Amino acid sequence: MEPVWTALGLSLKVAGWATALNLVLGVGIGLLFARKRFPGRELLDTLLTLPMVMPPTVLGYYLLVLLGRRSELGAFLQEHFGINLIFTWQGAVIAAAIVAFPLTYKPARAAFEGIDGQLEQAARVLGISEIGIFLRVTLPLAWRGILAGLLLTFARALGEFGATLMVAGSIPGKTQTLSIAVYEAVQAGQDDTATLLVLITSAVCVTVLLSAGRLAPGRIAHR
Repeated sequence: MEPVWTALGLSLKVAGWATALNLVLGVGIGLLFARKRFPGRELLDTLLTLPMVMPPTVLGYYLLVLLGRRSELGAFLQEHFGINLIFTWQGAVIAAAIVAFPLTYKPARAAFEGIDGQLEQAARVLGISEIGIFLRVTLPLAWRGILAGLLLTFARALGEFGATLMVAGSIPGKTQTLSIAVYEAVQAGQDDTATLLVLITSAVCVTVLLSAGRLAPGRIAHR
């Protein structure tokens, strides 16, 4: 049972950090795209949404090329900071965050675009700063959509397999997440262990999806 709980703990840690990264990046970029118009906006939106449809193994390969020791970025991080992201849980976080990014970005953008601009303009007339408007008007109106997206992001990051395996590998106790542990258990003929891992993963994902469904803006509006 110890390897099972170890894999669960690692998966929760990876999914938690990936969700935290997307809270900052996904919500920030979603707000930018909801408020600003600039050249190349549609192309950039397509690139940001690409992880939703691109095979995770392809994304994993791109990350290997980008972060590997032979790449300029990987060599720079290793030489100046002693950081090596390949075959580490931190690399798994980056892989999971990128794969799940559209699930934060898209709902956050939709939530911001659904806000009545007159409410924010009225706050400006009253002399409230832009930060104050965001914290007191924009965020309270958009938080349900943002939180629903973050829950979906967490569930997706928790079950990520392809990109994580490419970048972090399968090192028991270090980079072997639940989904990878299921694969390894099946390959080793350990059906009981695989079944337990599948049940744990399914229970967590179902709970998260039910929570996200209850927070969906459309459902709230119809109550």
